[in-house]
Amino acid sequence: MFDNPFLLHTLLAGCGAALTGGIIGSYVVVKRIVSISGSIAHSVLGGMGICLWLKVRFGLTFLTPFIGALIAGLISAFLMGWIHLKYKEREDTAIAAIWAIGMSIGVIFIALTPGYNTELIDFLFGNILWVSNNDIFLLFALNALILSIVTRFYKPLLAICFDEEQAKLKQLPVQSFYFLLLGLVAISIVLLIQIVGAILVVTMLAIPAAIAAIFTRSLLQMMTLATACGLMLTFIGILLSYQLNWPPGATISLVSSSCYAGALLFKKKS
Repeated sequence: MFDNPFLLHTLLAGCGAALTGGIIGSYVVVKRIVSISGSIAHSVLGGMGICLWLKVRFGLTFLTPFIGALIAGLISAFLMGWIHLKYKEREDTAIAAIWAIGMSIGVIFIALTPGYNTELIDFLFGNILWVSNNDIFLLFALNALILSIVTRFYKPLLAICFDEEQAKLKQLPVQSFYFLLLGLVAISIVLLIQIVGAILVVTMLAIPAAIAAIFTRSLLQMMTLATACGLMLTFIGILLSYQLNWPPGATISLVSSSCYAGALLFKKKS
């Protein structure tokens, strides 16, 4: 089975996704912005639908669903970041509204677009088995960018994740770092969507980090363990999907959720 270059290509994509999820997911869990991440993941459907409609209607071939998802993801992230900083008491309602608006726009434009688009289906449900070399390159390029930013700004990002008010007292540019974090989350989500799909991306981003949070005491330890958990869960999910002929994205999500439930039970008993 491991002699199959097709499977090895899939595992390589899974490794890149696990590294992204382990690092960015740790910030998402610590900062408690899983709901924001979920809203970004679903609101990208609006950008995908608009770009697909423009591509088919006006022949603008450069407007792919990926470009639409990236633009919509960044707009949603920065809009929710602005709401968080200005109107904290209304934050949960605004997140739900952006989620609904993004999906509604996407559904409308997809309905207006004639034909059947497999690229859009792959974005919705993921298709790690058909990830291209370009997708893998983008994923590892993102990991290099994330590692460089996290290494450079580890302490400021740590400060805003745990206590924004204390960070302000230390005269840190809280707003700038918060928008930087949300931008990284949005880009990570768009790339991870190609692996597990928009419906399951939050699982890949949050669950390995949530498992790691149970057994670690520092953010660096959490990132390391979350990456290791992500690698293991992705590896198991891909192998199970290969053996059982199940969809790989859904299998990875199911394995991850089961392990998280097991970790919670272990914590409760210990």
